[in-house]
Amino acid sequence: MMALTQSWPFWAVLAAIFAALTAILAKVGIANVNSNLATLIRTFVVLAAIFAIVWARGEFSGLPDVSAHSYIFLVLSGLATGASWVCYFRALQLGPASQVAPIDKLSIVLVVVFAAVFLGERLSAAGWLGIALITSGVLLVARG
Repeated sequence: MMALTQSWPFWAVLAAIFAALTAILAKVGIANVNSNLATLIRTFVVLAAIFAIVWARGEFSGLPDVSAHSYIFLVLSGLATGASWVCYFRALQLGPASQVAPIDKLSIVLVVVFAAVFLGERLSAAGWLGIALITSGVLLVARG
């Protein structure tokens, strides 16, 4: 089990499972609740949970070692996350989860494109075909 928990695919699959649960639970939870207020409530829960994890593992000691460069990009990432959550909850409030969530997953396509442009990462031809298929699938599902 130790090798499995040290594997990025293991954590990526768990992330996908929890992201799927997020969409379903949020869709039910935002009924008759302002989407921004719902996002705030969810954010408090996330903050409390990660605070408890970091505290329990004694990881606050690494805080002084975080570079200014890392802080800047982590703050920017946090702002992007917040904007994503606000937009996602509003979309869920207005539309069906079965269409909103796939469109949200266009982020997969954008991550690959951004990683190629800004990080110099490369995909094989088969990888780019996969990205094209994801895009096509999202568009087909989003049309209903």
